[in-house]
Amino acid sequence: MLAGAETAAIAFRELDPAVKIEWRVQDGGDLKSGLTVAVISGRARAILSAERVALNFLQHLSGIATRARAFVQAVEGSGVTILDTRKTTPGLRVLEKLAVLAGGARNHRFGLFDGVLIKENHVRAAGGLKPAIERARAAADTLPVVVEARSPAEALETAELGADRVLLDNFTPAQVAEVVKRLGAARLPRAPEIEVSGGITLKNVRAFAIPGVSYISVGSLTHSAPAVDLSLLVDSLEPAA
Repeated sequence: MLAGAETAAIAFRELDPAVKIEWRVQDGGDLKSGLTVAVISGRARAILSAERVALNFLQHLSGIATRARAFVQAVEGSGVTILDTRKTTPGLRVLEKLAVLAGGARNHRFGLFDGVLIKENHVRAAGGLKPAIERARAAADTLPVVVEARSPAEALETAELGADRVLLDNFTPAQVAEVVKRLGAARLPRAPEIEVSGGITLKNVRAFAIPGVSYISVGSLTHSAPAVDLSLLVDSLEPAA
């Protein structure tokens, strides 16, 4: 899948504002071997100088979009949403998350400002799970509070304490199913969403797409996506006027 078209275009226009680009494929469009993605017209010096930067963006971001689409297709029909994580390249988070969207997945938090994630170290620093959630609620106002549970029992406790989402990290599919069953039997006034993460691959993601799971977050969407093979070829040259 293609992603990063506008970013690549900026690379060329920085060196030649008059460059013209005719995109044959748009972000989110399918790529096939031998397909012409775009036709670029402008000064040869500018185009060849910007070539590597533009291709680096296109190859990397298209790789992310392609991987995101593969995960989305792997859980199709399950009702589970694939999320990215904050495991992004420094300075490229916005671009990489846009590529995830192009692939059909959704974005998790952009940073520490748009959601609270309480992990094991935070629980210890706060003196326990209950004070950790209470302090997060007091400080976070209306932001969603997500708590990483280490066991099915802790997942249930987290739900009873009013977390918006329970994160099951490095659980097995059987353990995830147990948590879903226990939360359903608890008959809570407001059941939290369930997110699964840790060790998720294309081979096992479907096994984690259990009814009752809302999200599966996959760090490899951004930190391990292989680049798509793209190249730029000069087709014709005209003498400068």
